[in-house]
Amino acid sequence: MTRADGSTYRRAGAGPALVLVHGYLGGAAQWQHEFARLSDRFDVIALDLPGYGDAARAGCIDRIDGFAAHMAGLVDELGLTRFHLLGHSMGGMIVQEFAARHAARIDRLILYGTGPLGLMPDRFEPLDVSRKRLAEDGVARTIRRIGSTWFRDGSAAPGFELVASLGAQASESAAQAGLEAMSRWDGRAALAGLSMPALVLWGDGDQSYRWPQVEALWRGLPDSQLAVIPGTAHAAHLEKSALFQTIVTDFLQPA
Repeated sequence: MTRADGSTYRRAGAGPALVLVHGYLGGAAQWQHEFARLSDRFDVIALDLPGYGDAARAGCIDRIDGFAAHMAGLVDELGLTRFHLLGHSMGGMIVQEFAARHAARIDRLILYGTGPLGLMPDRFEPLDVSRKRLAEDGVARTIRRIGSTWFRDGSAAPGFELVASLGAQASESAAQAGLEAMSRWDGRAALAGLSMPALVLWGDGDQSYRWPQVEALWRGLPDSQLAVIPGTAHAAHLEKSALFQTIVTDFLQPA
């Protein structure tokens, strides 16, 4: 669906609303397995952040709070008063920011492959290096280089070409703005106020968010669980999708 501002989202299913927020150089299309397997029990909604995916022409945002405000506009437009919320990578920063501002609207929060500090200490490369390489190489080459680190099997992984094609849709200005947004964001002070039930979900080979960042997130939240998916990296939902969905469903619909 296309909104008046040119941004887009996908929606399918029925039941409690589950909003999915992608990360840097991602898009709503990355959640294809979640739409296929979760829409029988959830109203699944995935947005394309401005500048990414099908919303590549919808301008760009260079602050995490700006992305959170954009997301607030969408859920308001859809009439969602309460919902489950899942954010991946940069999307995990965005949903932390949203949750800090709109805690009463979130039933359960899933923070997947993310952390509380946008600079991402111990990332496979510093954000400043990513900025420089992006300017030199362009978006299409950058997503293939960075995206290969998101999988245990690198560019040979079955989900890699989806990631590469999706990321290549982003404009260079949006890609640079995303790096700027992450570099300026720090959500550590807000963690103690995120009192809704939360799940921290992580692939044990993630090269973007190493264990110290994940542990800080898990221990900093008042009511949190931790799930580690072995044998995966930053794109665990594409590497072990059935296990990923089982964990998500178990958390959202506890026995």
